[in-house]
Amino acid sequence: MNKVLIIDDDEELAGLFSEYLQQEGFAVDIAMTGHAGLQQALSGKHQLVILDIMLPDIKGTEILARIRLESRVPVLMFTAKGDDVDRIIGLESGADDYVPKPCTPRELVARIRAILRRTQSAATSRQQGPILAGPLQIWSEKRKATWFEQTLELTSTEFNLLETLAHYAGQVVSKQTLSEKALGRPLARFDRSIDVHMSSIRQKLGSQADGRSYIQTVRGQGYQLIKD
Repeated sequence: MNKVLIIDDDEELAGLFSEYLQQEGFAVDIAMTGHAGLQQALSGKHQLVILDIMLPDIKGTEILARIRLESRVPVLMFTAKGDDVDRIIGLESGADDYVPKPCTPRELVARIRAILRRTQSAATSRQQGPILAGPLQIWSEKRKATWFEQTLELTSTEFNLLETLAHYAGQVVSKQTLSEKALGRPLARFDRSIDVHMSSIRQKLGSQADGRSYIQTVRGQGYQLIKD
């Protein structure tokens, strides 16, 4: 049974989501403060963390940053509805995806399952050797990636995106394909999640000798991983 941690000071909402998630077969823990949530998130007992960006004692982005120093556990953030700044900050801080408040329990479960489906299916992959794309090596079954023989520290979603690009190295991959394969959902209109994640991946890969990025944006089409 997958165990989910909800970090949210809204007792009524957290209780509603907890009840629904349990009906859908999840085990659920709730933390009402950021400090308590951070401690539980780092316990290694949960397959996914739901984190509210607005908490009374610590900002959600600060909690996420602390989690990312020690853990790759997938994090789904609650953000204010229509607030693009919150969404972008959350993604840049290492969130795997976001759900705007208010949202329906059904939408929340769909997002959770999409994230877990990607992380767990890769973890049980029978692939024996790594995916090779120039200096990039990816072991899907180990959720491990190296770049010029150095381990890359990637979030779950960043790993999924880079893995997808590596499969099609040298080819342009559309945002729709990246969203479906890496995020586990269709691309939503005006959704900038992939762009923000790609910006983070680019920073981690660095630049080529001529200053160009190893991941090229092809306007109106998608992204391309330069494999040579």
